[in-house]
Order: sequence, then structure tokens, then C-alpha cells
Amino acid sequence: MPENALLEKLLSKLWEDYYDLNPSAKKIHDLFEAQGEQVVNDHIALRTFNHPRLGIENLAGFFKAYGYQEKQDYHFKEKKLYAKHYENNDENLPKIFISELLLEKMSPFTQSAIEQFVLEIPREALHKETFLFSGRQWKASHQTYLKLAAESEYASWVYAHGFRPNHFTVSINSLRKLTDIEKLNQFIQSHGFSLNTSGGAIKGTPAEFLVQSSTMAEPVEMKFQDGTFKIPGCYYEFAKRYPMASGKLYQGFVASSADKIFESTNRL
Repeated sequence: MPENALLEKLLSKLWEDYYDLNPSAKKIHDLFEAQGEQVVNDHIALRTFNHPRLGIENLAGFFKAYGYQEKQDYHFKEKKLYAKHYENNDENLPKIFISELLLEKMSPFTQSAIEQFVLEIPREALHKETFLFSGRQWKASHQTYLKLAAESEYASWVYAHGFRPNHFTVSINSLRKLTDIEKLNQFIQSHGFSLNTSGGAIKGTPAEFLVQSSTMAEPVEMKFQDGTFKIPGCYYEFAKRYPMASGKLYQGFVASSADKIFESTNRL
């Protein structure tokens, strides 16, 4: 099978895993198509930890094998996160945004809890690209989830959901009708979906070459050792890019905006 076909298969598997956990994304996707829109994905986001077995480079390797290249990095001091984004020479392919929690900045409890479940992941699983959508491969309790969430919503999300896409992103630039982010947001809300309003429903400005908005992650039922509980799942993002002085569309991200987008998985 040609390399591009293998990559398309991987991206399709990531999408399937994403909308299985986040049915509202499939509903929104279908709403766009019902409007005659062709939905193009701007980027896929993944979450991890800067653990030797699981850092950004570990996950990025699967995409680098298909020609993706590292472009920019980002720091999120308050949330204790670091991130990088990757691009393919084929501009029709989505960008990949991978973030990691800086474990050395976490409490002893969080460090210990993460170290414990990381050791439960089979070593052979780490070297297969299916790991990118393998979900949770460890025992988890809701009690531990809540303790992690008290310190880091990010840590608790990965603990509960494991390794899988955190969000996909509709490219507003590729839409024909809903090209204005304010009108797009109204369209989303008119169909009963809630938006992330942290820092405002619209993050960023045309002067920064990128504006974004996102839904709030809807609660999903998750099984833990101590019961089944509703917790935030995934969310859907919408991004519009603007041309730089060169005339080319900006392809990076704005850290201050991404910082607020992360909060789309906060518990309501």
C-alpha cells in the first residue's frame, strides 16, 4: 500500500476513534455537510506527558514516518504544558499539535499516579501507531481522577481517556458559506451546542493571523474501577487563518489562544 494511503488510513482511524468518543462532533460535521459544505480538517491535537516513554517525540515519530516535520513549539506556564506542531509538505493534510504535561512541575501525588499507570502500558504497544488511538490501557479509579483534576484537568483527561485525539478542527478557510467565525458560532449554538467562552467565545484576532473557537466537551460515561461516571470527553474546534505579509496563510498557533482552548475539556 502506498505511503500516502497508509497515512490516510491512520488519519481515518484517528477520526473514527475521535467521533466514537465525541458523537457531537459527527453531528456538527453532518450539519456542515447538510449546508453543502466540504469539511476540511485544519489540525488534530494529541495530549501526553513528558515521560521518557510517552513524550512528544515518541508520538511525533509516527507522523514523521509519513513526512511530517516539526515547525514551532509553545509554552504554557500556568498549565505546566509544552507543545509542538508538525506539518506535512502536502498542505491538504492536517497539522498535528502535540502537547505534554511537565511532570517535574507536578505534585508528588500526580507524579506517582502517572508513573504507576505508565508502567502498566505494554512495552510493545508503544511502538505501534495504533497506540495513537489505543485509549486507556491501565486500571483507573474515579477517586484518583478527581484528585488529578483538582491539580490539572489535563492530567485527569489523559488518565481517564488514555491516548487518542483530543480534538479535530474545522478549517473555516475551506468553508463556502460559514466563513465568518461569529456566524459560524451562532450556527453551532442554534443547534444546541455549547461553546467554550473562556477568554471569549472567539480566541485570537486577525492581527495574530488566527482566530479560533470550540465547543465544550460534552459529558460521556466512563467506566472506572469504582463505578461509571460522566466526565468531559472531546471537543470540536473551528479555526480561520489569515494571510501574512508574504501572502501565505499563517500555519502556526497562538499560545495565548491555545491556552484557553485547552479549557474546552474543563468540567462544567
